Amino acid sequence: MLFFTQCFGAVLDLIHLRFQHYKAKRVFSAAGQLVCVVNPTHSLKYAPTRCAAAQASTEQGLLPPCHHHEAVHDPQLVPCTCPLFSCPWEGHLEVVVSHLRQTHRINILQGAEIVFLATDMHLPAPTDWIIMHSCLGHQFLLVLRKQEKYEGHPQFFATMMLIGTPSQANNFTYRLELNRNQRRLKWEATPRSVLECIDSVISDGDCLVLNTSLAQLFSDNGSLAIGIAITTSKVHSAEAEM
Repeated sequence: MLFFTQCFGAVLDLIHLRFQHYKAKRVFSAAGQLVCVVNPTHSLKYAPTRCAAAQASTEQGLLPPCHHHEAVHDPQLVPCTCPLFSCPWEGHLEVVVSHLRQTHRINILQGAEIVFLATDMHLPAPTDWIIMHSCLGHQFLLVLRKQEKYEGHPQFFATMMLIGTPSQANNFTYRLELNRNQRRLKWEATPRSVLECIDSVISDGDCLVLNTSLAQLFSDNGSLAIGIAITTSKVHSAEAEM
């Protein structure tokens, strides 16, 4: 009976996932966009990332203790961004993509425009939805995080990070779009580099920010569809033509 119950639950989960994917494809297939259903990564015990801890120490006027026997940290190492608050891995930019795909099984979609369908928006904070987007010869990381910036008031923060340097990130512009029930909301900005701290991006509000009521307006049965489009920056395109 236990084996039957577990198998039956797995089958129901699979049917539910396929149904959500079918609904998303039905809505967005007319626009020729690829749809990726993204399940949440939920953390029951929040542990800040190294960059978040360093930022908190700096704001409080505290410096981390210096021990002569400790090795000097390489500033070019990138901490893992999946999940954002539990994986201790770090490495160079060249191996970030392989780590995300092999260790965390992060899906990657290719194309100029894709649809990011985040499921189970009702889960308590902190929760992350993450996907990689391969476009224009580069890999981007879309991070949607549900977090309580103020106690008792969870918000959703969505941002695009380039798996590259800040100078490379300045060459692109990304657009996030929510469209449902005759309502449309767009956010357009320059992506940030994964060398920067995503916690500071969220704390500064330099991303798409949704409160719970606004997220519910654009959600469908607990799922939120976000259209993603990446283009080259007009300034750099003009410079290239000159």
